[in-house]
Amino acid sequence: MKIVKAIFSPGVTGFFFDDQKAIKAGAEHDGFIYRGEPMTEGFTTIRMTGQSISVQLIMENGQIAVGDCAAVQYSGAGGRDPLFLAETYIPFMEEHIRPWLEGRDIQSFKEAAEEFDVLKVDGERLHTAIRYGVSQALLDAAAISAGLLKQEVVCRDYDLPVVAEPVPLFAQSGDDRYTAVDKMIIKQVDVLPHALINNIDTKLGRKGELLLEYVSWLRNRVEQLREYSDYKPDLHIDVYGTIGIIFDYDADRMADYFLELEKAAGELQLYIEGPMDMGEKARQIAAMKELQDKLHEKGCKVKTVADEWCNTWEDIRDFTDAKCCDMVQIKTPDLGSIHNIVKSILYCKEHGMEAYQGGTCNETNISAQTCVHVGLAARAERMLVKPGMGFDEGLTIVKNEMERTLAVLKYKEVK
Repeated sequence: MKIVKAIFSPGVTGFFFDDQKAIKAGAEHDGFIYRGEPMTEGFTTIRMTGQSISVQLIMENGQIAVGDCAAVQYSGAGGRDPLFLAETYIPFMEEHIRPWLEGRDIQSFKEAAEEFDVLKVDGERLHTAIRYGVSQALLDAAAISAGLLKQEVVCRDYDLPVVAEPVPLFAQSGDDRYTAVDKMIIKQVDVLPHALINNIDTKLGRKGELLLEYVSWLRNRVEQLREYSDYKPDLHIDVYGTIGIIFDYDADRMADYFLELEKAAGELQLYIEGPMDMGEKARQIAAMKELQDKLHEKGCKVKTVADEWCNTWEDIRDFTDAKCCDMVQIKTPDLGSIHNIVKSILYCKEHGMEAYQGGTCNETNISAQTCVHVGLAARAERMLVKPGMGFDEGLTIVKNEMERTLAVLKYKEVK
């Protein structure tokens, strides 16, 4: 079925663009904003409104395939593409992307996505956000053409079994790391709380004491509020490299601290994401491998998660091959076309790495719903609840899309 018309429109995301470099340098919180000068190219203030571009493809039968171009909260950090602003990129897409889309016959999502992902303009690859949003629309177009769910299209194109079972969901609290946790426990989320530990003095502590207190509180709060004794969510906390800073990147000292965190977590499995940020990929892999070896040597059961400098499909492959962590975050907007998400999850699973299909609070309902189908098809170990930092809204979008999809699949099984 052919694409008759491609339409691009500006949109807002579920959160904001934040200058990670300025925040990690100690930018002062003032209400919801940050005070101080931005430090990352393109930022005019430390916190900026999140922007997206909606892609709508009018199909021959009149149905409309949709996808949303969006970029991560911390754009321009950790080797990622720069700020994605609608006023900059809509004219670009009108000139260069519309001609590629209109008149194209979409049968195979995989083939169309792979072709689009390597498209270059003036010798440069497209911004990851453009590849992300257009590929979502291509998947929807392929589903419309075939009369299938998007999960079924991915399974068809990658020769995967269609599994009508849920994937564990990982909820993020943002800075509301206490009230949001209560909500997560009441709603029995599988993994929590992310917690946004991106400041040493206010969230981690110069000796790590604040995070230790928080992990102990998490364990106790689960025990206090859970309705059933067998509810034991994994704890997954993103520290944005701050642990490396306070321990001078000394793997032995960091591992000793992880033993303290393990004790504080009690019976709950603890994951620590981004323990250090070494500023470039090779050094990041080496530092995480050194920490991983120390943790194994000391018998520590805390698991590490790669994020910074693990952005692309190639990065995920390299981190996985190095066996430098227990889990990699597949940060969905950073991979460009969503077929790379599928490829990354499958590679991780084939090589003994846990695959966390993540993303960012700075996405949209459309991108989040599309990611549900990708995660269900490729069977990620966990999926991020997104967009936004409010928890309830993101859970409504992701969990309900997953449950709707599973209900239809089960209906088809018995039909």
